[in-house]
Amino acid sequence: MDIERVILFQIDKTSKLSKLYSQREFDRIGLGITVDQWVLLKIIGENDGLTQKELAAKSYRDPASITRTLDILGKKGLVERRPVPKDRRQYSICLKPEGSKFIDTNFPLIQQMRSKSVEGLSEQDLSDLMRILGRIQENFS
Repeated sequence: MDIERVILFQIDKTSKLSKLYSQREFDRIGLGITVDQWVLLKIIGENDGLTQKELAAKSYRDPASITRTLDILGKKGLVERRPVPKDRRQYSICLKPEGSKFIDTNFPLIQQMRSKSVEGLSEQDLSDLMRILGRIQENFS
């Protein structure tokens, strides 16, 4: 079978094209962060207080890359690690006020970029796509 007809290849290709497009746009507007950093900020913003391990699981990234990314976001003043009571080995990851402001300020721009990915698709197309992708994800669980 031709590789271009393999659905997982098409999903991976779409993901990579999306990330390349988004990073070019982030750079063009001078956002100052990477797509991966934005994803973590958004997850933290929606789930303030996750442990690093929980953040890794939720973002489908390895803990080592999470550590590096959090170090960078911490240096930018966007997130902080807080000790978890009763467990000195873990930290909860929280947005700093600057992180919340960064998300609030830039979210409309990000939404505008993301809307490009679904141009020309109907609500039914989007619903079908979400259902199909959900099923593929379930098949791997």
